[in-house]
Amino acid sequence: MKAVRFHEYGAPDVLRHEDVEQPVPGAGQVRVRVAATSFNPVDANIRAGFMQGPIPVTLPHTPGIDVAGTVDALGEGVTGVRVGDQVIGFLPMAGPGAAAEYVVAPAEVLTPAPKSTGLSDAAALPLVGLTAWQALFEHAELTAGQRVLVNGAGGAVGGYAVQLAHHAGAHVIATAGPRSDLRVTAAGADEVIDHTTGDVVTAVSEPVDAVLNLAPVEPARLTALLGLIRPGGVLVNTTVWMPAPSDEERAVRGIDLFVRSDAEQLAHLVELVDGGDLRVEVARRVPLAELPALHADAAAGALPSGKVVVIASGN
Repeated sequence: MKAVRFHEYGAPDVLRHEDVEQPVPGAGQVRVRVAATSFNPVDANIRAGFMQGPIPVTLPHTPGIDVAGTVDALGEGVTGVRVGDQVIGFLPMAGPGAAAEYVVAPAEVLTPAPKSTGLSDAAALPLVGLTAWQALFEHAELTAGQRVLVNGAGGAVGGYAVQLAHHAGAHVIATAGPRSDLRVTAAGADEVIDHTTGDVVTAVSEPVDAVLNLAPVEPARLTALLGLIRPGGVLVNTTVWMPAPSDEERAVRGIDLFVRSDAEQLAHLVELVDGGDLRVEVARRVPLAELPALHADAAAGALPSGKVVVIASGN
């Protein structure tokens, strides 16, 4: 089969589109014929060698944490899934990824794919959808009627976060640039602040219950967001290289989010998609052979806002 792998850490040119042996599922695993994976910034950080501590991959390594595809073979002891099932999942970060025609995955990380969107496009959902869900509802404990600021709403996680917070009945304030303000508004934002022309801190007129920070802002700017949060509120930060600040005097918690795979939560997101309450949006689709060029575009800051899916060969 074809796969994209890197044999050493480095720049995007270490990625090779090459022939590899088709994997065989072990106990508790299934083999998935990949329809698509997606690009996530963590893929580039793993490839560059920046994540060797928290995510120790074995070289050569195939990137691609998200997977959408069709179950092709079952390992010993697998129940609840059948050959031919269409599935999506968030794969173990340190294991072989889905930038390949086939991938082996633990059966427990997979959930049935949404029926209302194309299978390849469904690869845009797992990691970023789970990031948004866990930030809003596990850590911020967002409920109807609360006010939430999504800082950096123009990206893929932000798009899901705005939709999910709006669906939950929250008042959503979102920061976005001119390229993505219309998309953020369509996702359900009640207020959109153009962060390229104004100061977010002064633009928010009333305290919020929670801030979800998705943007790589300076530490001082992240700390300034604390002042927008009511006493007892929370700041959830996904830029984990910059620890979330807190304000103990006002009982404002700062939480660093490390997203995890959760098939039950992912199944709920699929229900929202199929119910028309959550849109899967894809900014760009590229074939597997162009994944090295996609990594180069990411390094040059040339990716579109939103999610890019990578279509496996033959799909």
